[in-house]
Amino acid sequence: MKRSITTIPNNIFMVASMVVTIALLLAAPQAFAQGRRAERQMNGEERARASLVREVRHELVTLPYYGVFDWLQFEAQADGTVTLQGQVTRPTLKSDAENVVKDIESVTKVNNQIEVLPLSPNDDRIRRAIYLTLFNFDSPIYRYGMGAVPSIHIIVKNGNVTLKGIVDSEGDKNLANVRVNGISGVFSVKNELTLTSDNRRASKN
Repeated sequence: MKRSITTIPNNIFMVASMVVTIALLLAAPQAFAQGRRAERQMNGEERARASLVREVRHELVTLPYYGVFDWLQFEAQADGTVTLQGQVTRPTLKSDAENVVKDIESVTKVNNQIEVLPLSPNDDRIRRAIYLTLFNFDSPIYRYGMGAVPSIHIIVKNGNVTLKGIVDSEGDKNLANVRVNGISGVFSVKNELTLTSDNRRASKN
């Protein structure tokens, strides 16, 4: 915002100068207080959003049927609006995700944009094959398939594969890509795996 500067002529009356000075002294504390209120409000909104993000994430990752062949992500606004995105293999998972997020006290609106992947025996075969090639115990990256919520998620739609999640190194990311590309019936591979170091830097910003 541009600020205007008024030049007072040298021959202005002393009383006028005093009035201006008094007005400025009275206005300064009020402007300072308004600035502090705006700062507190902004910080409050940021805290509210951060708390909402934590709650939504917790509810989504603990969904009973959220697994390696699904991917959920979301956007949360300070006003309590949550937009759900991603791909799931079960229609019930889409509705379950919406329901648990709606139950969060600070959520005011849920925009459910989760895609339900089409039924396909060929896609199911590809999912099983990718799972085995990535997470078999003889695989150098099998550890990413361990745990209730795997670090790597495998999304398959009409023979096209997208890898989502987090890995420790560029080498692991590339190895996952090579292994999936070698599976019969896979038309394309979109590698959207991110590195742990990148996510740490992003969380600090």
